[in-house]
Amino acid sequence: MADKAQELYRKLFDRIKEAQMLSDVISLLGWDEQTFLPRGGSDYRAETMAYLSGMLHKKITDPDVGAMLSELEKTDLVKDTDSVEAVNIRELRRDYDRQTKLPQRLVEEISRTTSLAVNNWVQARKDNDFPKFKPWLDKVIKLMKEKAECYGYKKEAYDALLDEYEVGSNVEFVSGVFQGFKDRLVKLVAKIADSSRKPNMAIIEQYFDVERQKIFGQQAAIAIGYDFGTGRLDIAAHPFTTGLGPKDTRITTRYNPHHLGQALFGTLHEAGHGIYDQGLPKEYYGSPMGESVSLGIHESQSRMWENQVGRGKPFWKHFYPRAQQVFPEALGAVKFDDFYFAVNDVRPSLIRVEADEVTYNLHILLRFEMEHALIKGDLAVDDVPGAWNEKFKAYFNLTPPTDSEGCMQDIHWGHGLLGYFPTYTLGNLYSSQLYAKAKQEMPDMERQFEIGNFAPLKKWLNEKIHSQGRRHHSNKLCEKVTGKPLDPNFLMDYLEKKYGELYGF
Repeated sequence: MADKAQELYRKLFDRIKEAQMLSDVISLLGWDEQTFLPRGGSDYRAETMAYLSGMLHKKITDPDVGAMLSELEKTDLVKDTDSVEAVNIRELRRDYDRQTKLPQRLVEEISRTTSLAVNNWVQARKDNDFPKFKPWLDKVIKLMKEKAECYGYKKEAYDALLDEYEVGSNVEFVSGVFQGFKDRLVKLVAKIADSSRKPNMAIIEQYFDVERQKIFGQQAAIAIGYDFGTGRLDIAAHPFTTGLGPKDTRITTRYNPHHLGQALFGTLHEAGHGIYDQGLPKEYYGSPMGESVSLGIHESQSRMWENQVGRGKPFWKHFYPRAQQVFPEALGAVKFDDFYFAVNDVRPSLIRVEADEVTYNLHILLRFEMEHALIKGDLAVDDVPGAWNEKFKAYFNLTPPTDSEGCMQDIHWGHGLLGYFPTYTLGNLYSSQLYAKAKQEMPDMERQFEIGNFAPLKKWLNEKIHSQGRRHHSNKLCEKVTGKPLDPNFLMDYLEKKYGELYGF
């Protein structure tokens, strides 16, 4: 009987691996679409991706897959709920049940529309032309509402979309997460604004040769553990990471010749995503045990390398002398403390991906409220620019001068990724809690950073997070690793200590 179960399990695994190969082809086309595809090729690419997405959906919702899962769920393979086999069967069942609720027609239309929407977003953002993007956003919102109805939900349609990126997440949970630290965050922002200490931003807002930025960013990515033997770094309109196979990870960034931090911290962020993908168990690639557990945990890895590490003093004690060598005209005479203060400047800003650690979560709160209202029907697409600017004024006391710096700055809505934004804040919370635990278990960790040794943290994350695949859902994984469920106090304790020292309170 056991041999029969193992044989059926291997048969299912082979089917899933075939589906993964097709998924990788679609991802490769998506990567190419955002990096090298000529604009004239976008319409045909959209049709190609829609066709392949339909093929993939048909393959993963084949009734034979459901029948195999049903048989396997009756075997001893699922007795040990944490075993590789049990995890794969459990998570494949979740995926199968969700995907079979979506008609192939809808899957293809979502793929086609979002592909075209992203291409139109790129040009509309460049031209500051929201009316050009508006009909595409309207189509995407309607498709996401239809998708949510297919999935089903207990309270709100938006819950079904949140659950796609973070299992068990819903509006009530996300709202509670924000309420758990919002008051302390607002007070911290006010204290920083009232401080007489201000960094000299001219230090990092002068000319930095882009070719040198590329070299410096690549060196930083290598140092923290991103493997260029199995990965690439390219340029895109909006930084992103995609995995195309067990030894093929692609990350992107964008460069500003008049700001050092934009590309550097974007590169560290995407390298953090890439390190997670490269650390997943390769022998299980294509199955849930070879996949990341959630976007909240994925964002915890990128935000940790970008912020706790990349904006930290130990990191710069190692890298600042190198930065002075690479950019002698800009940084040669700048004192370390002045530079460190500049890269940790806190002030309300227009662009989310360039925001500081403290105000970043207000950017996410705004987007969460906007897309929740769009899905609920409380906000019309026509009213998005005005609603965005009104909220931005309320949260940041700033009004975006253009829609390109306002409601069109992110690629996510064009991609149909409604429900994704809250995972950035969850990632910030998870990253702080995980980092605190890593420091507790490795008291010398930051001293190692000062001499350029980031391997202990990468190894710790490989063992505690990456190797686990989807064995445990996010909050359970957090509790198993740190001993506590998700707790916003870790993030606020970290921010208050760091920025209290910088701003003198």
